[in-house]
Amino acid sequence: MPGLRLGGVAALLLCATSACAESDRDALRHIVQDQCLPPWRAHQGVAPCERLVVPAPPHERGGYAVLADRKGGAHFLLIPTATISGVESPELQAPAAPNFFEDAWRARDLLATRVGHDVDRAATGLALNPRHARSQDQLHIHIECLSPDFAAALGAAAPAIGVTWGTIEIGGSRYLAMRAAGEELGANPIASLAAQRPEAAAEMAEYSFVIAGMRFAGAPGFIVLARNGPAAELSLDSTCALATLK
Repeated sequence: MPGLRLGGVAALLLCATSACAESDRDALRHIVQDQCLPPWRAHQGVAPCERLVVPAPPHERGGYAVLADRKGGAHFLLIPTATISGVESPELQAPAAPNFFEDAWRARDLLATRVGHDVDRAATGLALNPRHARSQDQLHIHIECLSPDFAAALGAAAPAIGVTWGTIEIGGSRYLAMRAAGEELGANPIASLAAQRPEAAAEMAEYSFVIAGMRFAGAPGFIVLARNGPAAELSLDSTCALATLK
């Protein structure tokens, strides 16, 4: 990959986002595998990544890195250390697949380093884009705040969302949605949707996912959304305006 190496780490970091050029569709994978993993193996360093988790065999395919998005703001990306192309990868539908969404949720503490204070769970969102709305062919989950408008629409729809996948309208758009209780996201959303909705499993490449932190009657939980449509990250906001609203 001589073209990627000419500018070193700085050149690669310019593509640490879905805005990368068509010719750089492997940039995120190379940042993690060629720039972050070697120093970790040598001396436990993680730069230019923010965080790196490498499980021992036989669980190494559950390893991941967290990288600050090159556009700045309160915006981080969780990226597997293994080569996994995206939402369409069959291994993500397996019942025992690594739950990278849960790992991304645990990395939400990094938002505080940009906002200056802890971000409430109800202001926090994760997003995974469909194949047609991304320009990187390495799985990456966006970690940001929910946009204020989307959070308001989601809050209005929340009472009608059940504990199994159902169809609901949020802000004028149709979603498959379910709620989950608990402090941590125990279920793998991709595997869950594939198991309960065979029609979605067959077209998973076209699905986007949004995970929103919520509280139900004061107890922690989540709303999980999926749809065959545009980029999920449009529901998020790297300025974290919601985290400063009173």
